[in-house]
Amino acid sequence: MSKKKLNYRFHNPNPDSQTANYILKVFLESNRPKVENAVQQAAQEVQAEEGTEHETIIRAM
Repeated sequence: MSKKKLNYRFHNPNPDSQTANYILKVFLESNRPKVENAVQQAAQEVQAEEGTEHETIIRAM
């Protein structure tokens, strides 16, 4: 007896942009801790760079 191959088809009446926004929202919600951590690390790196630039400017004066 041969196995029957299953075919799935989904009807999506929404425009592509709306579907993409929905998928992005789901991914962000499911990975919220990772996203928050990445944003915090990026902000800390920017602050560290700005602090270094500020110190360099003060020393040059």
